[in-house]
Order: sequence, then structure tokens, then C-alpha cells
Amino acid sequence: ADNQYEIGIHIADVSFFVRPGNMIDDEAYKRGTSVYLVDRTIPMLPEVLSNDLCSLNPHEDKLAMSAIFEMNDNGEVMSEWYGETIISSDRRFSYEEAWAVMSTGKGDFVQELQKANEISKVLRTQRFKNGALMIDQEEVKFKLDEKGVPIDIFIKIHTDANHMIEEYMLLANREVARFIFDAIKKSGPRDTGAIYRIHDVPDKDKIKNLATFVKALGYDLHTSKDGEVTAKGINALLEQVEGTPHESLVRTATIRSMQKAIYSTKNIGHFGLAFEFYTHFTSPIRRYPDLLVHRVLAKHLNNEPFGDRDIIKFQTIAESTTAREIDAADAERTSKKLKQVEYMSTRIGQTFKGVISGITKWGIYVEDTESKSEGMIPIRALGTDYYVFDEKTYSIVGERTGQKFTLGNEVTFKVMAADLDKKTLDYVLV
Repeated sequence: ADNQYEIGIHIADVSFFVRPGNMIDDEAYKRGTSVYLVDRTIPMLPEVLSNDLCSLNPHEDKLAMSAIFEMNDNGEVMSEWYGETIISSDRRFSYEEAWAVMSTGKGDFVQELQKANEISKVLRTQRFKNGALMIDQEEVKFKLDEKGVPIDIFIKIHTDANHMIEEYMLLANREVARFIFDAIKKSGPRDTGAIYRIHDVPDKDKIKNLATFVKALGYDLHTSKDGEVTAKGINALLEQVEGTPHESLVRTATIRSMQKAIYSTKNIGHFGLAFEFYTHFTSPIRRYPDLLVHRVLAKHLNNEPFGDRDIIKFQTIAESTTAREIDAADAERTSKKLKQVEYMSTRIGQTFKGVISGITKWGIYVEDTESKSEGMIPIRALGTDYYVFDEKTYSIVGERTGQKFTLGNEVTFKVMAADLDKKTLDYVLV
């Protein structure tokens, strides 16, 4: 039809190969997720699956779980279809290749890519209008030599191609969650075969602290008297800091004051995405909950009943995969920190530009602008003055000279020392 398009989101059908209770399934469940360290990946599933059988290579018949939507120019889903399919793709694009076609208007499937991009932008705009949080975190990437030593650190640039895929992944996750929820409603209260990705509203005390923190920096977070906040309020704050030296500080502080998203068999919606229903369906290769959602969806499509034991088991899986995800995120953060310290350890004596990212009684923390490597300058290294820490304004002031260091100040520093075991860096002001 005019202004109506079929958009298919096809995900490799891992559940065909990994059956409940087989050895690969047991191991995948224990791992819960793939872990992406800077210099290696610890996969959830064996490579023969992830790199071969479940890799949707072009011009090869592959098993998939498909979500196919009829959509119009306004991003509305007119109809939907889910099922186990066999697909053979015509063309595989890297993000860079797809972006090149979209931006120049030349190349394979140009009309399809540009239309898909247009609709994804409508979806994105709508999401923010509904109150989704505008938190795009900077992604630090490392270039390693053949020994795994970091030779360059840079911030990954996201283009429309990345955003487009993200929107359709969100769409599929959202619609599958809604479909499962509706299927349960139809089949009565006993049959609750579902696992959702939920995100609770922020904790009021944490929001009060955030409001105090940003006020000290000269920004405003609008909250109710008892510390309730809307997504619009948070977005307004993020807009205020955009392009200022405080941008990444306030962003990080905002993320820390949010609840963590978790897996659950009970749906309360997703605050950060402003979705009433959400689940993880699109990455069964690297996340166990997605694999479970594929199995759940297949059971609903085939009208197979769920037993009480299934439901208890799903809640256990939700709790354990949430815990595994937290462990993986910790490991990934630590891995980045270690590589940043390693990178700076070969640059001792060199001078860099940075931003004051933390102030404490014992010293100031500085984050290097390029590599985001954070180091500390102890109070005693600031000079002969006597420095006083002012908690209210997050600053340190020299009593005699009146010299003041505040969060977000831009400074020039030199790398003095690096401790790989403790993962710490010592800086000094220049």
C-alpha cells in the first residue's frame, strides 16, 4: 500500500540449536551473557554457533526468529507477524557501508536504507516525546598492537546507521514484549510465561542528591518536593549541560542516580525508554534472557501451556541473569580502566589537557580529554598553600592565594606515575 512498508527484524534462531537442559544450555545459563573485555571476548556460546551456524551470512539459508511489521511513514505498526523462519539475505552491510549509502544516496539498496532511516528517526523523536531519557553514553574504544598493548584510545562515533539499527531493535523488543503480555492476558492468569526487561522510576533520595549536586554547578533539576522527577525534567537538565565542560560529569552523575534495569517475570515498564512493555529479544547469541524470550515466544505462538514450574524457573533465571549482567559490566569497566592505566604508563612525563572530574578532601581527580583516563593529584602536590575543601560547591580553595579548583575546570596536567596493580594514575598540574 502507499506509505506502508514491510520491515523485518530477523534474529538468528539460537534456540533451535540450544535446547533446554542440554550441556550448551546449562553452560550458557551459568555464563548468562558474553563478556566484552578490551583485549578479548568471553562468549556465552561456542564459536561454532556464534560465528557459523547462527551467523546470518548473505546468500545462505539460515534459521531465524522473525518479527515482521507493516509500518507507515508515522512509524505506526499497522500489523505484525512473528514466527520461526528460514532467511537468505541479499547483502550484509557494515555500519560504515550502510552509512555511506545513506549519506551519499549512492550504492546498494539506497531507497530501502533511506526509507528505513526516515522511519527510524520518527520512532526516535516519538520516544523522546514520550519521555525517554536522552542518555547516550560515550563509548571508549581502544586500538591495540599485536601484543594487546593499547596504542590509541578514542571515542566511538555513532552515525545514523547505528541509531537506525538501535531503533528497530528497540521496536522489536517492545512489540515482542507487548505480544507476550497480550497472549498471557488472553489465556488467563495462570499462564504467565514471560520475562521482561524492566526499569524502575529513580530513587527519591538519589534524585535529591543529584539536584543538590547540579545546583552547586549552576544547573537546575526540576523535582517535586519529595524528590520525584520526570524524564522530561532529566532531559531538560541534560540539555542545559550539553556542550559545557560539565557535560560528561553531569551525565555520569545522572546515570548513577538512576535505578538499574533488570530482568523480571513481572512487568512494570521501562522508565528510561518510556516504554510500557520491553524485553530483550534481539541478541540470543550474547544474552541468555533473549534466548529464553525466543523459547517463550515460540510456546505462545504454538499455544503450548506453561506449567507452574516454568514460572518459578523463569523468575530464578531473571534474577541470576541480572546478577551475571552486573558482574560482566564490572569486568568490562575494570578492563577499560586497566587499559587506560597501561596506555598512560607509557606516557609518563608527557603533558595532556583534561577536566576536573572529582574533588575530595585528599585531592582532585582529572580526566584526560582524549583517552578519558582518570588520575589523581594529591592536595600536597597543588603547591605550598593550605587548601580547604568546600563540600557545598565541590571545590578546593587555597586560603592564602584564593586559588580555586572546581568540578569541570579545564586543566593541563603531566603524568607522574602509573600503578597497573592498583589501576591508579598520578597526575600533577602544569
